[in-house]
Amino acid sequence: MRIAQIAPLYERVPPQFYGGTERIVSYLTEELVRQGHDVTLFASGDSKTSAKLVACSKMALRLDPSVKDPLLYHIMMLEEVRQRIDQFDLLHFHIDILQAPLVRDIADRTLTTQHGRLDLPDLIPFYGMFRELPLVSVSNDQHKYLRHANWVGTVHHGLPRDLLPFRPNAAGRYLAFLGRISPEKGPNRAIEIAARAGMPLKIAAKVDRVDQTYWDEIIRPMVEAHSNVEFIGEIGERDKAAFLGEATALLFPIDWPEPFGLAMIEAMACGTPIIAFRRGSVPEVVEDGTSGFVVDTIEEAVRAVRRIVSLDRTTVRAAFERRFTVERMARDYVQIYQELTPARTRSDRLRTLNGRDKALHAVQSLAAGLASPTAALRG
Repeated sequence: MRIAQIAPLYERVPPQFYGGTERIVSYLTEELVRQGHDVTLFASGDSKTSAKLVACSKMALRLDPSVKDPLLYHIMMLEEVRQRIDQFDLLHFHIDILQAPLVRDIADRTLTTQHGRLDLPDLIPFYGMFRELPLVSVSNDQHKYLRHANWVGTVHHGLPRDLLPFRPNAAGRYLAFLGRISPEKGPNRAIEIAARAGMPLKIAAKVDRVDQTYWDEIIRPMVEAHSNVEFIGEIGERDKAAFLGEATALLFPIDWPEPFGLAMIEAMACGTPIIAFRRGSVPEVVEDGTSGFVVDTIEEAVRAVRRIVSLDRTTVRAAFERRFTVERMARDYVQIYQELTPARTRSDRLRTLNGRDKALHAVQSLAAGLASPTAALRG
């Protein structure tokens, strides 16, 4: 298939540091290319891919100090897509809602993965207007917020099998928190859980400008007040394997309807179990008692820390390989691509055949006329 993957421009594909959506776009793109599909990636110019790259900004917008308005670059990217729209069998968007007016008339050639939160009331009238757009969720939990949207499937994220090596032993003997510093991610809860469990906590997270006040006023004072807590900051892909693999457990104490939570399956790939709050996708991702513990309160999380040694890290890794590989993710997407395109493909084929039939009839008529003695008179 000829497939366009349209990524956000905030991070490169794959990201240098934080960036769950761009990371998944990269894994999916590379696997589709490996499977033999003709893939074009619309992304930042510093992206690295084996697909054809259409550079829509010089570099990742978040890391470019000269960029003041990221929206403008995304609009220009959509123009790049529009100019090439007939080159693809399917356009797969990962940029939320911006493309809706552009692709409304060709909705059957598009797919939009909903990577973000959907519990926002403004989205209900939006998808009431653009209800023909085919959507994919990254967790079944997302469906309950937009019950009347055009959901065509759920595809859980997946990682390359060899991306993060399995660690049979947690050499570091610490709890890990990975992601970003924001109220919904629950770093304050992570600090309290670690303190009450008597365990060291390492926090590897970025601080966005929008969350700077939360960091300055809430989390940094908590970090400074607890000698067992170490704030590492934002880490790259190379450091993630050791950070997660050496941890006793990943704390995922979210306080929002998490769309998926890539850090959970990254930990599972290392064999590291998860202690996660029962919000959003968590019950779909964590098999309670197998790949981690699903909890509802800080007290339950503290008890889970003490029980975490009862979980077999080999079993955690096996759960990852069974459910969250990139091969499975790509296979799920290709099935949806094929389900979306047959009707249009048949219609295109019929138009082509009809055109051939008309051309053949014209040639046959011409040949018959040339064979007739009075053909010259008929001109």
